[in-house]
Amino acid sequence: MAAPRWTPGEFARSAPVRHATARTAWSISDRPPADKRGGAPQPYKAHLRISAMLDNLTQRLARVVKTMRGEARLTEANTAEMLREVRLAMLEADVALPVVREFVARVKEKALGEEVVGSLTPGQALVGVVQRELTAVIGGEEAVAADGAAGKAAELNLAVQPPAIILMAGLQGAGKTTTVGKLAKWLKENKKKKVLTVSCDVYRPAAIAQLKTVSDQVGADFFPSQPDQKPVDIARAALDWARKHYHDVLIVDTAGRLGIDEAMMQEIAALHAALKPAETLFVVDAMLGQDAVNTAKAFNDTLPLTGVVLTKLDGDARGGAALSVRHVTGRPIKFVGVGEKLDGLEPFYPDRMAQRILGMGDILALVEEAQRGVDMEAAEKLAKKIKKTGGFDLEDFKAQIGQMKKMGGLGSLVDKLPAQFAQQAQGANMDQAEKQVRRMEGIINSMTPAERAKPELIKASRKRRIAAGAGVPVQEVNRLLNQFDQMQSMMKKLKGGGMAKMMRSMGAMKGGMKGLFNR
Repeated sequence: MAAPRWTPGEFARSAPVRHATARTAWSISDRPPADKRGGAPQPYKAHLRISAMLDNLTQRLARVVKTMRGEARLTEANTAEMLREVRLAMLEADVALPVVREFVARVKEKALGEEVVGSLTPGQALVGVVQRELTAVIGGEEAVAADGAAGKAAELNLAVQPPAIILMAGLQGAGKTTTVGKLAKWLKENKKKKVLTVSCDVYRPAAIAQLKTVSDQVGADFFPSQPDQKPVDIARAALDWARKHYHDVLIVDTAGRLGIDEAMMQEIAALHAALKPAETLFVVDAMLGQDAVNTAKAFNDTLPLTGVVLTKLDGDARGGAALSVRHVTGRPIKFVGVGEKLDGLEPFYPDRMAQRILGMGDILALVEEAQRGVDMEAAEKLAKKIKKTGGFDLEDFKAQIGQMKKMGGLGSLVDKLPAQFAQQAQGANMDQAEKQVRRMEGIINSMTPAERAKPELIKASRKRRIAAGAGVPVQEVNRLLNQFDQMQSMMKKLKGGGMAKMMRSMGAMKGGMKGLFNR
């Protein structure tokens, strides 16, 4: 499925719809809760804030776009200010200076003389040029299809005689071992591969045990090794085992160092020569900023790297590595690591990253997360139940909460929305909202199966017992039940085909939802 490529005009014309939807979506929590210590609003924090690292660039671009109005053509005069803002924002984001210079030069060359057509403003037309060139910088020219279609993520080369060997390289602390586990999980779930992992890190005492733990957690096979063995001997033994036991992929974790040194380079070069891997992935911490780029270049000069994995991309780094590493090494970014959980590995789509940076969001990633998180069989079963009886009990309500949690919660979904949507959430305390959702789940878990099936059984004494079991005041139990009653009424209207009535009911529900989230 191709990622949606929005033109600036389409994006601008959709603004009324997006603003209206945003008002509806975020009216449930349009006032942040007060901090108990000082009464000040809590800051908004999303869980997978990839674009947050480059918010400065996003904000600068948006500001300049608003000022460029009434021009029929992009000229050196009316683009100079925006290009200056782009240059400053990229440097502040720790993007390598050669990358900044080339990027600005390319944008200037492509933009000058371009006609401003249709309903586009000059600023929107320039954003279109910036998006195309930004995609090319972070993904290479091949990331920008000639026909304007969406680019693709760089694929792993698995079309070899099994097992396909993936050699992981990088500095200590970059997250190599965790990335091995994440990659094994991704290969098992998305490519249906039988994966074997092995640690050749004989210097860090806990490295082998850590990889075993991670492998067990993701359901990958693990080949044991000992600190007194030589890394090359371990790798060869693991390869022999993988062949005999018909593994599709062998992922080799290697030793890291606190910095580049000759001994480390010689050791990993020897491993590469012995294994002849199909993929040699360099794992680099995005929070290293400019050092990440320099380190990637040093490894690329020693090893024939085939790709890069950027880790900790959801951290507080300025994010320049994401824009620089592809340009400096000439190797594609194949994956990005987000979060500490073992499902926090995503294929890297250059065009989607460019859209996020420019405040357009990542709608396709949002759809994909929904598809992964939703149990289609359960959803169809619930739909049939509602259509047939109009019934919707607290067990169903709890299941819907579980589906949302599988999609990463509220915060991770917000990050992939276009900027206008996300801005509506800036005043909302997402951490507090997530806690309230968990409290709702706790309240339902404190009920008996009979109470979940027939909430009308829950009278005063039962409410006190449920509240005590969930560790919440009785008022929160009442609030949940009131909200559930409203939702149940909406479901009955849905059964009867009263769509207009249902929409009015949804508007009425906003008050109840607001009360739940704004405490």
